[in-house]
Amino acid sequence: MKASVDELAIFGGRPAFPEVLHVGRPNIGDRGRLLDRINDLLDRRWLTNNGPYLEEFEEQLVKLTGVPHCVAMCNGTVALEIAIRAAGLAQEVIVPSFTFVATPHALQWQGITPVFCDVDPHTHLLDPCRVEELITPRTTGIIGVHLWGRPCRVGELTEIARQHGLRLLFDAAHAFGCSHQGSMIGGFGDAEVFSFHATKFVNSFEGGAVATRDGDLATRVRMMRNFGFVDYDQVSYVGTNGKMTEVAAAMGLTSLESMAEFTAANQQNYHRYLTSLDGIPGLSLLTYDEEERCNYQYVVLEVDQGVRRLGRDLLQQILQAENVFARRYFYPGCHRMEPYRSYFPSARLLLPQTERLVERVLSLPTGTAIGPDEIGTICDIVRFAVSSAPEITERLARSAPLEAAPARERRSEGT
Repeated sequence: MKASVDELAIFGGRPAFPEVLHVGRPNIGDRGRLLDRINDLLDRRWLTNNGPYLEEFEEQLVKLTGVPHCVAMCNGTVALEIAIRAAGLAQEVIVPSFTFVATPHALQWQGITPVFCDVDPHTHLLDPCRVEELITPRTTGIIGVHLWGRPCRVGELTEIARQHGLRLLFDAAHAFGCSHQGSMIGGFGDAEVFSFHATKFVNSFEGGAVATRDGDLATRVRMMRNFGFVDYDQVSYVGTNGKMTEVAAAMGLTSLESMAEFTAANQQNYHRYLTSLDGIPGLSLLTYDEEERCNYQYVVLEVDQGVRRLGRDLLQQILQAENVFARRYFYPGCHRMEPYRSYFPSARLLLPQTERLVERVLSLPTGTAIGPDEIGTICDIVRFAVSSAPEITERLARSAPLEAAPARERRSEGT
């Protein structure tokens, strides 16, 4: 516990942690089981092209989601790109700007214009009322994002899509293992896309999957994943190489075997944060509906910029000096990134809630790499920083301006 401002690392004190604590440090699972699988696939010399581990991984995804078709991919971004193409999206598609940049990139990469829509300030999820306002004759679809593992307002978006004859996809990169009204994420809309990137609580090193109840769509997705082949030497679609390798599938299976353990660790960490940060002025922790299935993968703090003059960015820099690498998800907002900043220079005028959130949100470390003791220390630092904010800001005002957040913060979150 820091006893004075002088002890803060930002002013030269010893950092609270000797090694960096990251938001998304990978979960490993049973190393022995993983190495057994790797040795087995090496012995069989079947390294890719729809091998037995890939097929088993897809079978497990079907079982866990209750969705009849789950097509594994090399990563979540390619999975989203293929789902978009297989669903026939074109011209303009409505998406949130408050998301990882891969969501609009998957559209722009294919010559489709992402139309940025604002989010609900309380849930951080696509606002159906704003969606309806943006629909034009050029709109072909909607992509909702189940941010933080909390489901979009699926019913309302489904009805809007039905009324206007639009395709509805969900970027479910954060939402594997989560449910909505008792049904597992994966079966809503025309398709949902998962990520098994290394930073996700279930990972396959790199990986993703398209889940759908539509058999025809699943067939197109499978062919597009493999260059458009429909038979050994017959190509019927424009496709790409989106296949998941056997070693990635082996890691995915190993992760799935420890999924309950990973979820329990995340839930325990979430409750520790919830208790330890309670009552701190100007801070609020995003909460989860514990009546639903949830992976508790993200611990998300909102920082009121005006309280005690301690804004989100200063709190982040204080924590980073202590080797707590909290992340400003999803700063600065996709609409402020290129090429979208140049394409849509006035987008911020239609995104007031997004503009507000990108200046307030801070994601804190969690996962199996940390536990109650580390979280207790992190929360002590946060509480001390808030209570000492006037002294900290006054002292900083007398010294040189703080440098920008370290480049390490910009490590790709993945999708």
